[in-house]
Amino acid sequence: MSNLSDEEALCEVLAGPGIDVVLCAIQGIGALKPVMAALRAGKTVCLATKEVLVAAGEWVMKTAKESGGRILPVDSEHCAIFQCLRGDDRRALRRIILTCSGGPFHAHPEQDLHTVTLAEASHHPTWNMGAKVTLDSATLMNKAFEMMEAAWLYDVPESQIEVVIHPQALVHSMVEFVDGAVLAQLGPTDMRLPIQFCLTYPERFPALMQTLDFTQPLDLKFFPPDTRRFPALDLARRALRMGGLAGAVLNAANDAACRRFREGTLAFDEITLSVRAALEQTPVGEADSYPALECAAQVARDVVDKFR
Repeated sequence: MSNLSDEEALCEVLAGPGIDVVLCAIQGIGALKPVMAALRAGKTVCLATKEVLVAAGEWVMKTAKESGGRILPVDSEHCAIFQCLRGDDRRALRRIILTCSGGPFHAHPEQDLHTVTLAEASHHPTWNMGAKVTLDSATLMNKAFEMMEAAWLYDVPESQIEVVIHPQALVHSMVEFVDGAVLAQLGPTDMRLPIQFCLTYPERFPALMQTLDFTQPLDLKFFPPDTRRFPALDLARRALRMGGLAGAVLNAANDAACRRFREGTLAFDEITLSVRAALEQTPVGEADSYPALECAAQVARDVVDKFR
């Protein structure tokens, strides 16, 4: 194994004997090859990396189906949906309802998003996350990515996926069935819960964290997202309708735009504007090979780097 690159060595280890479950939390599209290696070997992948399904969802899910591999979603929202759907006929599903904290600017509709600073965008009201995910939450691109994840994980069109702002972040997501029944999964804002669920599935082990106290008042509020101020959700719907390499373009363009914002060469509201411009240049083709994905990503980066 000494002649292998770090990535090749990781893929070889994940595909080898002695490993049944893989927890993937590698940031970004760099997680794709290890995830594919594990799935091709029939492993269970507990997936916490959104970009894998955003960029190559159809390819990844097809690989899992053909090889006998399985994906368990670690994201709190998708873990919630997975739990709400257990044992129910998917044909009875009317819609998936993703909850969203709204980021730092939902409660401040008067704020000029063009003048937002990095410090302001880096302050998440409820979750303690890494810098990139926190910035994506501020633009709602994180929720846009989760919409795309839901489409691939649960094989539903974007028209059956809705997003609601839920600032308390106690309801992690909901599903509505054709008879009008709605199931929701509630829990504290603690990622240990979905991680534990996936690692111990299908069993349930005692909680490692403080659970909700229902003897105390719970203030649960829901609002529609403002897609005019935060167009990322509409960009995700557009990418899903486009198919092919659009997801790879969306992901790479957002990476490049976030980098430029951190460098101070792009305004906050221009992150999604530049991503939209990149989507308009999406190359024709399927997201079913690494060269095709890299070509699409390079197109996206070029468009964003030249934006303005």
